[in-house]
Amino acid sequence: MPLKGPIIILRFSAMGDVAMVASVLKDFNVQNPEAEMIMVSRAFFKPFFKDINHLTFHAIEPKTFHKGLFGLFKLYKSLSKYQPVAIADLHDNLRSRVIATFFRLAGIQIQRIDKGRKEKKALTRVNNKIFKQLKTTVERYADVFRKLDFKLELKNQLIRSPKQLPTTAIPLFDNPHKKIGISPFAQHIYKVYPFSKMEDVIAELVKLDYQIYIFGGGNEEKIIAENWQNKFEQVNSLIGKFTLAEELEVISNLDVMLSMDSAGMHMASLMGVPVVSIWGPTHPHAGFLGYGQSLSNCVQVDNPNRPNSIYGNKPCQCGVESCMDKIDPTTVVDKIKENL
Repeated sequence: MPLKGPIIILRFSAMGDVAMVASVLKDFNVQNPEAEMIMVSRAFFKPFFKDINHLTFHAIEPKTFHKGLFGLFKLYKSLSKYQPVAIADLHDNLRSRVIATFFRLAGIQIQRIDKGRKEKKALTRVNNKIFKQLKTTVERYADVFRKLDFKLELKNQLIRSPKQLPTTAIPLFDNPHKKIGISPFAQHIYKVYPFSKMEDVIAELVKLDYQIYIFGGGNEEKIIAENWQNKFEQVNSLIGKFTLAEELEVISNLDVMLSMDSAGMHMASLMGVPVVSIWGPTHPHAGFLGYGQSLSNCVQVDNPNRPNSIYGNKPCQCGVESCMDKIDPTTVVDKIKENL
């Protein structure tokens, strides 16, 4: 029998991983409508969970109020007020383990994600590589709830539900062109398609009369995106112009998103938008393909040395020319056209 009472869910970062949790919780909510969820994550990620019923968002502030062991104990005390019946640790890092331990000592049931570290190491090692599709991250999240005796079958289907555009975005969408989002940046540079090739992709999409919107990044990325905006009439840089909640509203109105193996893919998945994704030293086999996305929309090259990284923090090992450099811009454009 499923537990009755609040379930505390722990996943603090990174952005893409938290967005995947939201996709799973949407299915969980539909299939377990009486279940009460307390989502614990960074305040910035709260918009991901806006439309999920019976969910209360509780922010962790790891750099200030909840810093260190004493800070985590304060978080535990504040979470205890919900009187949870179980803890679903979807992060399995030091902070989440400390918080879960406090609850375990109080007699609360704990279930933790199995990240499949050994399998992932075998997938990415140079010698005796075991190249196979691993369990997806969203299924690993779902397994935690199954271990708590909840029924959960992930639909893995994109559900389009365009939101009302932010007022300042309405003029950008007031045209008959197909709308393509591009999320060309990533936390690790090795996951980024070369900017010169991305510019070739943009140039071809503009020739096809598509409207393009650039997402994601900080000040340095903003400069790159604005250079593209200045160079191409139908390109709009949205970096720094909208809140996360507003970005999600904009994304929900796109026809397709072009993204790296990064948060842009998972935000589009959450909004039900198909994604053409570009993969370099990482690989969909590691389990990080966006919820509801198709493997056929993954643009990548075959090489026996791929993948050599799970998170993209290691350089490609495909030879003199990296696996990203070997991807022809025409291949990317053609894949986008297939989705329009």
